[in-house]
Amino acid sequence: MKKVLVTGANGQLGRCIKDNASEFPDLSFVFTSKRELDIENHAQVRDFFQNNKIDYCINTAAYTNVEKAESEQGKAFSLNTEAVKNLALCCKQHNVILLHISTDYVFDGKKRTPYTEEDVPNPINVYGASKLKGEQYIQEICEMHYIVRSSWLYSQYGHNFFKTILKYAEEGKSLSITTEQTGTPTNANDLAQFLLGIIDAEEKAYGLYHFSNEGETTWHGFAEAVFKCNPQFDASKLVKTGHYPTFAQRPKYSVLNCYKAQKIISFKTRNWKDSFIALLKIT
Repeated sequence: MKKVLVTGANGQLGRCIKDNASEFPDLSFVFTSKRELDIENHAQVRDFFQNNKIDYCINTAAYTNVEKAESEQGKAFSLNTEAVKNLALCCKQHNVILLHISTDYVFDGKKRTPYTEEDVPNPINVYGASKLKGEQYIQEICEMHYIVRSSWLYSQYGHNFFKTILKYAEEGKSLSITTEQTGTPTNANDLAQFLLGIIDAEEKAYGLYHFSNEGETTWHGFAEAVFKCNPQFDASKLVKTGHYPTFAQRPKYSVLNCYKAQKIISFKTRNWKDSFIALLKIT
């Protein structure tokens, strides 16, 4: 039985992996939060790997506050870069296969067609830069790895756009949502299934992959879908805005081309609207 370490287990993706774990009976899991394993502490990571036999490590721990990262660069790079280096070094030493989650925000958004794995990253904010540097450490250090870039993650857990919009719609609050950013909302449960599927199939096609749900929309389009899901929600409370001022720059277009994952890993993804509606039924 393969043993899988999941770091950042209290985050939304970690919790979705935990929810989906029962569908993979041939896998054994160790779920760790920062309390059990602080991946920013190299000595702690080294000792953990020495004392536990691990076959795979899924790193879901990350600094994800795009706005705060601009003023907390040290914290962002510590967790998204240096901590990732700690994991990569220990995975290499102990022959552990590393699965690491990255982001569409490594791109500048100047394209108008979906980004492939061959496109050159050019992050325009601290968050994206810290995630890209983490990717580079893994590629330099650890041959047995999967770097999976995803986009606009949401789920029934944690703080995310989906939950915020749903809450505001239920409360009848007015919202002004931008139309100037285009991407793909991705259900973290689908990403969890993709990651666990790689492990369960014992894939050895290491490298960089893009994974998201299919299709594209704006943040306003995503919010509009939430409002439309319940006839009791007042759609007049949702207003379009061409520009919403933020401290951090964000790519205006960050749709990911996921053909490589579909071809090599043989994983079929759902359209973002279908996946979103399925999640609504369980929340």
